[in-house]
Amino acid sequence: MPTEQLKITTDAGHELSGSLELPTGLVRGAALFAHCFTCTKQSKAAVEVTRALAREGIATLRFDFTGLGGSEGDFGRAGFASDIDDLLASARALCERFGDGILLVGHSLGGAAVLAAAGMMARGKVAAVATIGAPSDVPHVLHNVEGDIDAIERDGEGDVTIGGRPFKLSKDFLDKTREADLLERVKALRVPLMVCHSPTDEIVGIDHASNLFLAAKHPKSFISLAGADHLLTKVEDAGFVASVIASWAHRYLPMKADWPMPQEGVIVCTGHGKFGTEVHTTGHRFVADEPKSYGGNDTGPTPYDLLNAALGTCTAMTMKMYADRKGLPLEGVSIHVTHERDHVEDCDHAHAMEEGEQIQSLNRAITIRGDDLTEGDRSKLVEIADKCPVHRTLEGHLHIHTERTE
Repeated sequence: MPTEQLKITTDAGHELSGSLELPTGLVRGAALFAHCFTCTKQSKAAVEVTRALAREGIATLRFDFTGLGGSEGDFGRAGFASDIDDLLASARALCERFGDGILLVGHSLGGAAVLAAAGMMARGKVAAVATIGAPSDVPHVLHNVEGDIDAIERDGEGDVTIGGRPFKLSKDFLDKTREADLLERVKALRVPLMVCHSPTDEIVGIDHASNLFLAAKHPKSFISLAGADHLLTKVEDAGFVASVIASWAHRYLPMKADWPMPQEGVIVCTGHGKFGTEVHTTGHRFVADEPKSYGGNDTGPTPYDLLNAALGTCTAMTMKMYADRKGLPLEGVSIHVTHERDHVEDCDHAHAMEEGEQIQSLNRAITIRGDDLTEGDRSKLVEIADKCPVHRTLEGHLHIHTERTE
């Protein structure tokens, strides 16, 4: 999927570094992702979750909080209040581009930040909020600070280590972090909430999820990330939570009224990728693309994949319909279809081709399952395969008519 690099200016006047993951096809909605304490927008969870949401049609922005990654400012003097300000500035930029009603997703302290920010945004700006491993009390993150906190209180600032990385924290940072009363903000929240948490989280215990869930009003949901660690270091864990959040969010990010849903046939629309397109049928939508080796983003099957699939699926359906009608004990079929661009075998119609024209072919290998089928049954089923409607269309006199519409 295409990734767009952005700069977001905060009310404090410095720039935040952001990465916007765009769907290959049309945009269903938009989401803002807040990373964990001292992480960056390039953390495994941030990248995996935002890209997974983009695959679901949700344009998702991840950014570096003040003083982290590529963002300007001093992290050691920022504190939780600054994180909220960063979120509000990023949310404004996202709403200006994609409209109101965005999804907020936060990981760890980023989860606490999106809960606090959601309550400060105007009604209608936030469609829903999802948290991943979020603490129910913001000062909890100070347990991860290795250093002399008393000395910072006394001297105004001091050197500490967080997650093995050195930082200089100010007394103001500590004060702003301790002042936050997150549960009161959650009680006042009036948007749908999903709390995702691992029962084996050793950094932010599962009791924090319970506190958040009990404080929130309905509609609210809880998803157990059993076996996952706090940072979602396993790609499959990050992918799972992203797919769950995306499915849940679809309820609150409804399909737009102006999306092209044809009465018949299909409509194909270009999107944000170099070659990626979105295919709309009367009741479904999916993405087609080219592989990365051809300059695409590999976010969906290729046009020839779809051609092969059209023949394969129609063949399978036709064989099944025949077997059902005749009462044959067919257990299933497996059909492998490949496309050959330069078919050099002798063909009856080869003499009618123009010079330099290629003979192309679709090669179909059929495996028939059913121990009780006779050899005659199997031969008849293969004969029926050649009678499937798509097969007949491809081998018939097919004309393509093109017109330009406004």
